[in-house]
Formats: sequence, C-alpha cells, structure tokens
Amino acid sequence: MTTSQQPYAARFDVDYPEELDRFTTFVRLIWIIPIWIVWSLLSSVASWTVVTETGETFTRSTGGIAAGLFAATVLMIVFRERYPRWWFDFAREFTRFGARIGSYLFLLTDEYPSTEDEQAVHLEIDYPDVEQDLNRWLPLVKWLLAIPHFFILMLLFLVAILVAIVAWFAILFTGRYPQALFDFNVGVFRWALRVQAYALLLVTDKYPPFSLS
Repeated sequence: MTTSQQPYAARFDVDYPEELDRFTTFVRLIWIIPIWIVWSLLSSVASWTVVTETGETFTRSTGGIAAGLFAATVLMIVFRERYPRWWFDFAREFTRFGARIGSYLFLLTDEYPSTEDEQAVHLEIDYPDVEQDLNRWLPLVKWLLAIPHFFILMLLFLVAILVAIVAWFAILFTGRYPQALFDFNVGVFRWALRVQAYALLLVTDKYPPFSLS
C-alpha cells in the first residue's frame, strides 16, 4: 500500500474559465496598468539622487515591501527562531495579490485583480513552526541553493509569455483558453510560488520539486 505524498507548503491553482471576454483580452495590457502601478509602487526598488551644496552626489535606494520582508524574516529566523504570525499573514496576502495580477496579465482569468478577494486564483501557504520545521541557518544560503530553479524559471517564463500570446489569439477567435496552454502557465506560476516560498518567504526547508504539477 502506498501513502499519499504530503502537499508542499505553498500551493497554487486557478479555476479554468469556460469562456473569456474577447474585448478585455484584447486590451489587457492597457486594462492592467492601474493595478500594475499599485503593485510596482509597493514592490519595486526605488532610488533617488541627492546633490549636496558642495556638489557631492549620493544615490539612495529602498528595496520595497518584498525586499524588506525577506531581510526581516531572515534576521528573525536566524537570531530569534521566530516568524511573527502577523507579518507572515501580510506576506501571504501580498503574494496572493501579486498572483492575481500575474494571472490576469497572463489571461488566466477575466476578473480584475482584487486587493482583498481571492477570486478565481487560489494560493495557500502554510504557516511554519520555526523551531520544529525550519533550520535557523538555512535562510542564509537558500537563495544560493535555489539558483538552478531561478535559471529554469527564467526559461519557463519566456515560454509562458509565448504561450500567453498564442492563447491571446485563441481567445480572440474562440473565447476560450486552450486547456493544455492554460495548465502549462498555471504550472509555471505554481513552480515559481514553491521557489518563492522556499528561498524568499522562507516558510519551508523542503527543497522545491522541479515540476509544473
């Protein structure tokens, strides 16, 4: 008798749409701009240049919410063996928000990304018991261990963009996202989430599988 494999600590899925709106698909790159600006303001690195009265120039930068959460989580796990629940909850919701935007951009759903509601995009991340489940020193090297995944994901996302372009034409003509193409792009997002959970969100020490499923 075989035992069922325990699910990974981060899981992703999108409800397959029976029919998609041709018009919003056609103008998707324009439609997404407002919510993309909101996401970018929160997550991107901001930098500015300061010129002093003596002519000296200094460049300052901030890393955005994602970078701040990563750095703070590393420090808390390494030095305190704690992962405060309130900022885990924030990190999870922020990740869900980004997943809704990505799913909308890749035409996986017609629902305009909500800042709060789950909609058709389902993302779950398990809260870790740091003392029992996590090695306090691994956060220092997880980004290094995940490098093979980063390279593969770069290639996969290039393919996913091509798949989305093909799906764009298919939706315009048929109103449907071909199931095989849909499953592939959902799988790419699922793979990326598992790597993010391991190397950036730091919620698990289980190495991510090289799999779309």
